[in-house]
Formats: sequence, C-alpha cells, structure tokens
Amino acid sequence: MAERLMARLQQQLAEKRAHNLYRQRRVIGSAQQVELLSDGKSLLSFCSNDYLGLANHPEIAVAMKRGIDRWGVGSGAAHLITGHTAAHHALEEELAEWLGRERALLFSTGYMANIGAISALMKRGDQLFEDRLNHASLIDGGLASAAAFHRYRHAGTAMLDEQLRAVESGNRMVISDGVFSMDGDIAPLQQLVVSCEQRNALLMIDDAHGIGVLGEQGRGCSAGYTQQQVPVLMATLGKAFGVFGAFVAGSETLIETLIQDARSWVYTTAPPAAMAEALRAALKIVSSDEWRREQLRQLISRFRQGAGQLGLPLMPSETPIQPLVVGEADRALRWSHALEERGILVSAIRPPTVPQGSARLRITFSATHTAAHVERLLDALDQIQRQDH
Repeated sequence: MAERLMARLQQQLAEKRAHNLYRQRRVIGSAQQVELLSDGKSLLSFCSNDYLGLANHPEIAVAMKRGIDRWGVGSGAAHLITGHTAAHHALEEELAEWLGRERALLFSTGYMANIGAISALMKRGDQLFEDRLNHASLIDGGLASAAAFHRYRHAGTAMLDEQLRAVESGNRMVISDGVFSMDGDIAPLQQLVVSCEQRNALLMIDDAHGIGVLGEQGRGCSAGYTQQQVPVLMATLGKAFGVFGAFVAGSETLIETLIQDARSWVYTTAPPAAMAEALRAALKIVSSDEWRREQLRQLISRFRQGAGQLGLPLMPSETPIQPLVVGEADRALRWSHALEERGILVSAIRPPTVPQGSARLRITFSATHTAAHVERLLDALDQIQRQDH
C-alpha cells in the first residue's frame, strides 16, 4: 500500500513538472529588502509583500532584541496557559484602539485566524457566502465549517443579493478579501456593507493586503467603516507591518467567542512575546509614516503609466499588487526567467492559484523601491515583450 501511494505521488509530481506547474523554493541569503541575495545571486525584487519596507527596519529590529532580553525567545505555552504576556496584551489593545474596535485577538498566522474565526462563528444550519476569488484560507475556513457554503461571482454584489434573498434560514455571514491578493483590486466594500445591513448578515473582511497601505493612517479598506458595519475584521502583520502574525478585531462578544471556540487559537503555542514587541514598534511606524504610502502611490502611478505606454496587459489595480497577465503557465515562467536573467525577481503565478489561461507575473511594490527601479523593470519588460512576439 505504501509503495502504491509513493508511486502515485511521484506520478503527480511528474505531471506538475510536465505542465509547468511545479513549485520550487528559493534560498534567500540576505535580509528582506528590495535588493535580495537569492540562491547566491543579487536580484532586484518585485515579489515581496513587504509593502512599506519595514521587514528590515532598524527600530523594529531593536524592539525585538529588547523583547528577547526581557521575555526570552519562546512563549512556552498556549495563550490560555502561560503564553499570554503583557506584551501580547498591549499589542492587542493598541491594535484595537488604532482600528476603533472594542477588542483584537492575536493569531500566529492569517491562515489560522481565518480558519479559527470562520469555524467558530459558523455552525450547522448557518449560511456562508464568499467571493469566488477569496484567499485559500477563507475558502478552506468555509469548507471546514459545518455551514452551507455559497460562492458569488467576483465582486458580484447583485449575485450576492440574489443569494441572500433566496436563502433566509440560519445565521448568515458574508466574507470577502479587502484587497484580492492575485488581482490587486479592492472589494466593493460599500455595497457589501449595504447588502449585509439589508439582509441581516454578518460581514467579515480579510484585509491582509490593505492594512498599512490603504486608508487614513493605513487603517486599510475598512477605514471609515464602523465596527457595526464591518463586525469581523482580520488582517495580517507579516506584510505591510513587516513582522509576523495576524489578528481579528471586533466586539467584546466576538473576541470572547474566539477565545473560547477558535481551535486554531486555543490549541497552539502563543507567538514569542519579542515578536509582539516588534509589532508594537511597527504599529507606530505604520500609523505615522505617511510618506511610505505616498511613495507607493507615486511608484504605482509611474509603473502603470509606463506599462500603458508599452502596451503591457496589466490588470486594473490601484494597490501595490500589479498583475501582468500573460496567459499560459509556460509563458509566465518564460517571462519570469527572462527577468531573472536581467537581474530582476518577479514570481510567475500559475494554476491552481489562478484560473487556467490567466497565469501572470505578480509584480509588487515596496516603499523602499525607487523611480530608477521602476524604470529598470519597465525597460526589462519592454525587451522581453518584443522578443516574445
């Protein structure tokens, strides 16, 4: 039986290689920054989620070092045992105050936050509605719950309204990414809020790629919306915040429910307290350094203007995620390899992450990129496009 299973796995791997869908890791030999050492080679990176350039920020590094001096390197237990320190608690309180929510709960990862929150809130007989392009963790959270699972057309609020009207039994929750990670577009949040208010449904927004980047003081897609309008807000802390982790923010009732019932929070070791100290320092920078968001806006505008002049097939996006759709997986790989030969790192995104025929280069910007970096990328893409025709 074991031999048959191994043979099947080997065949599956061979098929992935044959269809240009095989995934391989890189070994990074430097700190996270726009100039990376990848597999021993210096590359200009346009594929990190370090949107504000904080992953190697000296003040955040000092805060983590001080945290280690005070708290050590490990938390030693789950939050409900002895792992929840004053550093964790202070971070949660500061996040909640910044976002205008009653409470926040720190999770180890965004995946764990989504799985834990959805499965804790949705029970058998309930109804769950999700955008078709939601992140895998939101889809998996829905499948892991016992609720009936409905998916609506991407950003299709009219279709969502029809589904909500047609299904009235049980508690209902609508879930959407704030910024969609592969397309870079922003959810129609105003329409989602209205639909949920009219149909008495709970709204959950995953703002992993919006927090720190969008909204006043970087409060994300939900900036300007109240806790009542967006009752369940999840965001990650390893992208624009430059560190690690995630949180769910909302009412006292929501957070106490997750503390009791979110299995991915209850049954796991707490993150190191030193990490929480680093995140507290990151929060101060995220909320105060408006120049980082302005720098991103300028870089994105220049890139889109230049790409338009070159006729590059960019998807519509105002965020640091700028997808360049090239079609088939082999072409996406070919363009990615050609960029790497020119000293530029951009990942090829292929099925099943994106639908068949929509393989792409997922170009992402950081506040630590420069205008010269953008010009270098545009020049390289122009050369590759000419050679590929």
